Amino acid sequence: MAVLQRGAGPDHSDPAAVRNPYSTRPSWFYPALVVVVFTAFVVYAGLVVLFETTGRIGPYLSPFFSPEVNVRIGRFLIPPSIWVAWAPLAFRLTCYYYRKAYFRSYLWHPRSCAVEEPKRGQYKGETGFWTFNNLHRLALYAIVVQTLFLYYDAILAFSDRGSFHFGLGTAIMLVNVVLLSGYTYGCHAFRHLVGGGMDCFSCSRIRFRLWKGVTVLNVDHELWAWASMISVWATDVYIRLLIHGVIPHGSWV
Repeated sequence: MAVLQRGAGPDHSDPAAVRNPYSTRPSWFYPALVVVVFTAFVVYAGLVVLFETTGRIGPYLSPFFSPEVNVRIGRFLIPPSIWVAWAPLAFRLTCYYYRKAYFRSYLWHPRSCAVEEPKRGQYKGETGFWTFNNLHRLALYAIVVQTLFLYYDAILAFSDRGSFHFGLGTAIMLVNVVLLSGYTYGCHAFRHLVGGGMDCFSCSRIRFRLWKGVTVLNVDHELWAWASMISVWATDVYIRLLIHGVIPHGSWV
């Protein structure tokens, strides 16, 4: 069942009932949820990046610290995560889906084209900030490399001090890298990379199959985006609790 929203009619005077085709929830629910969850993640990530000095315990390494880079200036250790965090930050900041989410949530613009734009201005992100498109493509290359490091970390998590190891942390790291892969390799820029600029798909069957595979992921890009963000968050929280001794270290972890 669709929800009726109040919107301005074509004459800008008569409010008209406008159907929300997205869900039965109130129109404020989605943008409010985006603001709350994404702001909480950004605050948490900022604290980890600026104030935490390590993301490793035993065979586990937090995605915020992969790959591990330690640079000191005298006795001062530059926060290691700073060398890593810029890549996912640039990738998600310029992501096609996230840009839509920011605009509709933080700037409180309507989710439906049937609702009139507010008087404060219209969206000009694809023209006024066209550099976002190019930056997203460049960030994609960096995030693909980082994803490979995360696969390497997940494989190393199967070994602890020379012995086979499989704990809760191993499973969490595996789930995280799979979700991140779904988000990264279902990205609009990656889809264009494998299948864009072609007038004849039958001339390159390999690229056509790759494009179809990426398209399967791209259809649920919003879901992959949020699931992967939550999994990165959960992975670091779990490893952080181990590092600070909140969770006792045992064979099951």
